[in-house]
Amino acid sequence: MDEQQQPQSRASNSDPFLLNYPQEDLRIASEFLVNWLPFLTRDLCRHCSQSLTDRIHSIDPESQNHHLDDNSNALSQEAIDDVEDNCDAHSLGSWKDVAEGNSAVDAPSPRMSWADMAQEDDEFGEEEHEHSNNNADVVVADSNPSEATKKPTLSREQREHIRFMNVRRKKDFICFERVNGKLVNILEGLELHTGIISAAEQRRIVSYVASLQEMGRNGELKDRTFSAPQKWMRGKGRQTIQFGCCYNYAVDRDGNPPGILKNAMVDPIPHLFKVIIRRLIRWHVLPPTCVPDSCIVNIYEEGDCIPPHIDNHDFVRPFCTVSFLSECNILFGSNLKIVGPGEFDGSFAIPLPVGSVLVLNGNGADVAKHCVPAVPTKRISITFRRMDASKRPFGYVPEPDLQGIQPLVYENEQEKKASGGHRPNNRHMKRHKDRRGGRNGATKSDRYSEPRESPQSSQRSANRWNRVRHSG
Repeated sequence: MDEQQQPQSRASNSDPFLLNYPQEDLRIASEFLVNWLPFLTRDLCRHCSQSLTDRIHSIDPESQNHHLDDNSNALSQEAIDDVEDNCDAHSLGSWKDVAEGNSAVDAPSPRMSWADMAQEDDEFGEEEHEHSNNNADVVVADSNPSEATKKPTLSREQREHIRFMNVRRKKDFICFERVNGKLVNILEGLELHTGIISAAEQRRIVSYVASLQEMGRNGELKDRTFSAPQKWMRGKGRQTIQFGCCYNYAVDRDGNPPGILKNAMVDPIPHLFKVIIRRLIRWHVLPPTCVPDSCIVNIYEEGDCIPPHIDNHDFVRPFCTVSFLSECNILFGSNLKIVGPGEFDGSFAIPLPVGSVLVLNGNGADVAKHCVPAVPTKRISITFRRMDASKRPFGYVPEPDLQGIQPLVYENEQEKKASGGHRPNNRHMKRHKDRRGGRNGATKSDRYSEPRESPQSSQRSANRWNRVRHSG
């Protein structure tokens, strides 16, 4: 009995606040915060850095004694490592970054999400490794096998839990326009999710797209998978790579109308993109009733654009697009205007941060047109869509590993754990009520689809973006 209480009493000596949490939660928090130390202590003086380190260490002294010693040894060793080592197993918040002066982070870079800065996971790499080697004991957070065996690391499920709980979701886009004589919020149904794809995962995906692009140039992909039209004017010539089906953007030489070509040959969805699809469903970005079975990669060079359009109804709603390499704006409006080559005028612009996922549904997909003006620098986007069953190409076979995907459910498990199997107290009730976004709450499947914004920031956002336009 005394041995069981000893770790808890040691932790509680540092701060009575820790008494509110079970020892297992303290251990997880302590290990996770240690991984943050290089980021948290950046630009702090040595005294403040040591104070913060000691405070984190006090959360669970027993488990952190060896962890901090190992990291200290790793720091001195990694200081002499080759600074050109580009292995993406090292994180933004790794001890190696401290040793190298964190030059990679100090360089100008696109805006990153909290999840990217907090934990540079590459779970896509883990899944690919498991897929090829059937090995579930892969540690991606460290490239040195001997160090990986020494350092305590969070399990894959724990890391996924933490990242999933910190995804930010914005669903309150508002822009009223008069459509068919009625004032309509043309952005109803749009959602922007950030923190879905970490920076390490983004690098893996961008590198893979580059290899696909090279395969397409070399004729190693099927006939209609890769397309690289000539750039005959500004905004024209965007390269595309299609999987699952071939979408015809305009009437072609054979007289086929826009839509899915049933006889065209394209490659199946690659495994890495299936990993992304599973993430989108599991993390409540797309519903399990609308698992994508096709995707298109758009590769923008400087000056490339996408003109105003509404996605063809050969694809069901919702669908989504993931952004990589650089941030850009996407414009929405019921009456978008072409100002010049690659230049458009619209009612509402939404910035798309790197690693973000924009979901289009409702009015945002079917009433408002959308376009991407000429981009200032290279950009990649991947749009995931589900085909209408009646429009699928001949010979279509469902992907077995994309069947039966279910969203993560964490709240009930956390509630049981916090309450010890009994009715939760007011503190836990308040926490869950706030997470659901209101007194009435939301259904279980919607609880993690609510925007993680404070009332003040939500109001500022509404004031900034709320626009009313009478068109026609």
